[in-house]
Amino acid sequence: MAKIATNAASTPTDRLVTDLKEIAADAEELLRLTAGQAGDKIADARTRLGQSLSNAKGQLTQLEAEMLQRGKEVARATDEFVHDNPWKAIGATAGVAFLLGLLIGRR
Repeated sequence: MAKIATNAASTPTDRLVTDLKEIAADAEELLRLTAGQAGDKIADARTRLGQSLSNAKGQLTQLEAEMLQRGKEVARATDEFVHDNPWKAIGATAGVAFLLGLLIGRR
Protein backbone atom coordinates (compact mmCIF):
# COMPACT_ATOMS: atom_id res chain seq x y z
CA MET A 1 0.00 0.00 0.00
CA ALA A 2 1.08 3.62 -0.52
CA LYS A 3 3.06 5.28 2.20
CA ILE A 4 1.34 8.14 4.00
CA ALA A 5 3.12 11.43 3.45
CA THR A 6 4.94 12.68 6.51
CA ASN A 7 5.26 16.27 5.30
CA ALA A 8 2.11 18.25 5.98
CA ALA A 9 0.69 19.97 2.95
CA SER A 10 0.26 23.72 3.19
CA THR A 11 -3.54 23.90 2.89
CA PRO A 12 -6.51 21.60 3.47
CA THR A 13 -7.00 21.45 -0.30
CA ASP A 14 -3.39 20.37 -0.80
CA ARG A 15 -3.86 17.70 1.87
CA LEU A 16 -7.04 16.52 0.13
CA VAL A 17 -5.25 16.22 -3.20
CA THR A 18 -2.39 14.34 -1.53
CA ASP A 19 -4.82 11.99 0.22
CA LEU A 20 -6.73 11.34 -3.00
CA LYS A 21 -3.48 10.52 -4.80
CA GLU A 22 -2.61 8.05 -2.04
CA ILE A 23 -6.05 6.44 -2.29
CA ALA A 24 -5.65 6.13 -6.04
CA ALA A 25 -2.24 4.49 -5.61
CA ASP A 26 -3.70 2.06 -3.05
CA ALA A 27 -6.59 1.19 -5.37
CA GLU A 28 -4.19 0.58 -8.28
CA GLU A 29 -2.12 -1.71 -6.09
CA LEU A 30 -5.27 -3.56 -5.02
CA LEU A 31 -6.19 -4.03 -8.67
CA ARG A 32 -2.73 -5.46 -9.39
CA LEU A 33 -2.83 -7.78 -6.39
CA THR A 34 -6.25 -9.20 -7.30
CA ALA A 35 -5.48 -9.64 -11.00
CA GLY A 36 -5.12 -13.42 -10.62
CA GLN A 37 -8.36 -13.88 -8.68
CA ALA A 38 -11.16 -15.68 -10.49
CA GLY A 39 -14.89 -15.19 -10.24
CA ASP A 40 -17.55 -13.05 -11.83
CA LYS A 41 -18.12 -10.89 -8.74
CA ILE A 42 -14.41 -10.11 -8.38
CA ALA A 43 -14.11 -9.37 -12.10
CA ASP A 44 -17.12 -7.02 -11.93
CA ALA A 45 -15.76 -5.30 -8.83
CA ARG A 46 -12.33 -4.89 -10.45
CA THR A 47 -13.95 -3.40 -13.57
CA ARG A 48 -16.03 -0.93 -11.54
CA LEU A 49 -13.03 0.01 -9.39
CA GLY A 50 -10.89 0.55 -12.48
CA GLN A 51 -13.52 2.81 -14.05
CA SER A 52 -14.04 4.75 -10.82
CA LEU A 53 -10.30 5.14 -10.39
CA SER A 54 -9.93 6.40 -13.94
CA ASN A 55 -12.72 8.94 -13.44
CA ALA A 56 -11.29 10.08 -10.10
CA LYS A 57 -7.83 10.57 -11.61
CA GLY A 58 -9.28 12.71 -14.39
CA GLN A 59 -11.23 14.84 -11.92
CA LEU A 60 -8.20 15.15 -9.66
CA THR A 61 -6.05 16.34 -12.54
CA GLN A 62 -8.72 18.87 -13.48
CA LEU A 63 -9.01 20.04 -9.86
CA GLU A 64 -5.25 20.54 -9.60
CA ALA A 65 -5.22 22.58 -12.82
CA GLU A 66 -8.12 24.74 -11.61
CA MET A 67 -6.45 25.31 -8.22
CA LEU A 68 -3.21 26.31 -9.90
CA GLN A 69 -5.04 28.72 -12.22
CA ARG A 70 -6.97 30.29 -9.32
CA GLY A 71 -3.77 30.68 -7.32
CA LYS A 72 -2.12 32.45 -10.23
CA GLU A 73 -5.13 34.75 -10.61
CA VAL A 74 -5.11 35.64 -6.92
CA ALA A 75 -1.36 36.29 -6.99
CA ARG A 76 -1.73 38.47 -10.09
CA ALA A 77 -4.60 40.46 -8.52
CA THR A 78 -2.66 40.91 -5.30
CA ASP A 79 0.41 42.07 -7.22
CA GLU A 80 -1.65 44.58 -9.19
CA PHE A 81 -3.31 45.90 -6.01
CA VAL A 82 0.01 46.35 -4.25
CA HIS A 83 1.50 48.15 -7.24
CA ASP A 84 -1.57 50.37 -7.67
CA ASN A 85 -2.03 51.06 -3.93
CA PRO A 86 1.34 50.75 -2.18
CA TRP A 87 0.39 52.85 0.85
CA LYS A 88 -2.83 50.93 1.43
CA ALA A 89 -0.86 47.67 1.22
CA ILE A 90 1.73 48.96 3.69
CA GLY A 91 -1.03 50.17 6.05
CA ALA A 92 -2.90 46.87 5.86
CA THR A 93 0.29 44.92 6.50
CA ALA A 94 1.16 47.14 9.45
CA GLY A 95 -2.34 46.71 10.88
CA VAL A 96 -2.20 42.93 10.61
CA ALA A 97 1.29 42.89 12.13
CA PHE A 98 0.07 45.08 15.00
CA LEU A 99 -2.90 42.78 15.70
CA LEU A 100 -0.67 39.70 15.59
CA GLY A 101 1.71 41.41 17.99
CA LEU A 102 -1.14 42.11 20.39
CA LEU A 103 -2.36 38.52 20.23
CA ILE A 104 1.10 37.07 20.74
CA GLY A 105 1.85 39.55 23.51
CA ARG A 106 -1.22 38.46 25.50
CA ARG A 107 0.22 35.01 26.09
